[in-house]
Amino acid sequence: MIAQIVERGVAEIFPGGAAALAERLAKADRPLRVKLGIDPTRPDLHLGHSVVLRKLRQFQDAGHVAILLIGDFTALVGDPTGQSEARPRLTPAEVEENARTYLEQAGKILDFETPGRLEVRRNSEWLARLTLSELIELQAQMTVGQMLAKEDFAQRYQAGTPVYLHEFLYPLLQGYDSVALAADVELGGTDQRFNLLTGRDLQIWKGQTPQFCLTVPLLEGLDGYQKMSKSKNNYVGLTEDPLTMYSKLEKVPDHLVQRYFELLTSVPLSELPEDPRQRQILLAKTLVAQFHSPAAAEEAQRTAQALVLEGSFAETGSIPVFAIDRLSYPAKLSYILRESGLCKSAAEARRQIQGGAVRLDGQKVEDPDLEFAHASELAGRVLQVGKKAFRRLVEGAD
Repeated sequence: MIAQIVERGVAEIFPGGAAALAERLAKADRPLRVKLGIDPTRPDLHLGHSVVLRKLRQFQDAGHVAILLIGDFTALVGDPTGQSEARPRLTPAEVEENARTYLEQAGKILDFETPGRLEVRRNSEWLARLTLSELIELQAQMTVGQMLAKEDFAQRYQAGTPVYLHEFLYPLLQGYDSVALAADVELGGTDQRFNLLTGRDLQIWKGQTPQFCLTVPLLEGLDGYQKMSKSKNNYVGLTEDPLTMYSKLEKVPDHLVQRYFELLTSVPLSELPEDPRQRQILLAKTLVAQFHSPAAAEEAQRTAQALVLEGSFAETGSIPVFAIDRLSYPAKLSYILRESGLCKSAAEARRQIQGGAVRLDGQKVEDPDLEFAHASELAGRVLQVGKKAFRRLVEGAD
């Protein structure tokens, strides 16, 4: 369990790296207090948020105390991290409604049932009570130069974009949360490094043992390169229905599939299928099963396949079957196309693939040398050439 916590899905651990935190976990004589702060700036969570929530759950499962901190006070300030301009300020009513939905969705990942393994706190408990003199003392712990060293502030300052004084408060307030909670470990995305380190500095100022900081990677969205975000419409929401979730996830770009497995599942990476399409399908089914159920995942797969094919073969009637267990393996797709009668020759099959006319389960095939090691990689799938020629690939057909 310690190796899972400090190695899989981790970007950085400081101070001392994974070995130092592993030693702290192994020698702990009490459950550690592991903090994750979430500002309820939007009502919905997506898979990008689940990366760090899953890491918090791993600490829970190892017997430590997870602290899910709802930043109802800091949300009124607005986290400047990653922003090219100041965030719009929310009203208390907006923050409260968002917090309610956050907790409902976090319950899909965190253990809310085991006594003593979860604290849900709000930082208004202590931040709203800070006096002006205490706030001045807090601000005295950091210089303007240190604040401007924060990448987001530096870029905005150099570009002439306004940086407001209340934004300087944000890292200090988030850091003070670690003091108020006596956190042993704080989790966050890689973009939170400055804020997490501020928490360590303030704990030292207050005479506490400074927390370990563990950052997780930011998950790329379905577009393949930008951070997952609802505003970019490249997201998968935690509350989306099984079919919508499956349909999005089975189209995750090939170069991100293993990253999604690493950050979003516990599937051993050494056990992933070699075939790229089968990896996508397994990813979609695994995540739908996690957030809904295995039965919902199976049904979503069947429905998605039917919907993909419905418009294409509606005029052709039932799909002819082709028995794949009579082939010799490994078998190239061009050979299968010829043997199934979809193409007259392997050469024609290669031309059709290169021309973009060949699909497997509705997904365009682009590699003319694509090869399958076993019939099991193909069983149940639908092979298509053009708009009206189909074969359902089956084992054991007459």
